[in-house]
Amino acid sequence: MELKVIDAKGQVSGSLNASDALFAREYNEALVHQLVTAFLANARSGNRAQKTRAEVKHSTKKPWRQKGTGRARSGMTSSPIWRSGGRAFPNKPSENFTQKVNRKMYRAGMASILSQLVRDERLFVIDELSAATPKTKEFAEQVKNLGLEQVLFITKQLDENVYLSSRNLPNVMVLEAQQADPYSLLRYKKVVITKDAVAQLEEQWV
Repeated sequence: MELKVIDAKGQVSGSLNASDALFAREYNEALVHQLVTAFLANARSGNRAQKTRAEVKHSTKKPWRQKGTGRARSGMTSSPIWRSGGRAFPNKPSENFTQKVNRKMYRAGMASILSQLVRDERLFVIDELSAATPKTKEFAEQVKNLGLEQVLFITKQLDENVYLSSRNLPNVMVLEAQQADPYSLLRYKKVVITKDAVAQLEEQWV
């Protein structure tokens, strides 16, 4: 598979021969959906909590006598069917949202995403991504010269100046190759990968 290589002005300056197994795979929508769903589920912190009928503030006194009032019998105001009562099946911080994805499925899903990005002409390659100084304005100008707005950069190793320069840009993200995830690849309109990162991705997922 030939990947388009762009220069500092965003113009196609050549091509890079890459692995067909990673960049020319057939798109599997069901697998990609499962991959993204599992990624978002595993990112959940699980910190929501609700109170049981034993934990809500209430009195243990019977609200009214059992018979003779014409109303439904009731024993305690903490009942789940009462306003301000406890929950019958409450959410707890110990709730586990994780979903397991097999290694082969993950590799196949990532290859499917990258291949579709190539077909949609949303994936490009650059020689390197660097910043002389940690200046957001200068890095924003560099991204603008590439003709990109909403873009994900993937590098082999994250340069500190690049990280500091890009972290305050709302539509730009820079990740190391080992940190690339399915959600980020699909979220951004364009994906730009450095040449050494392409080799790193092939080593990880092929």
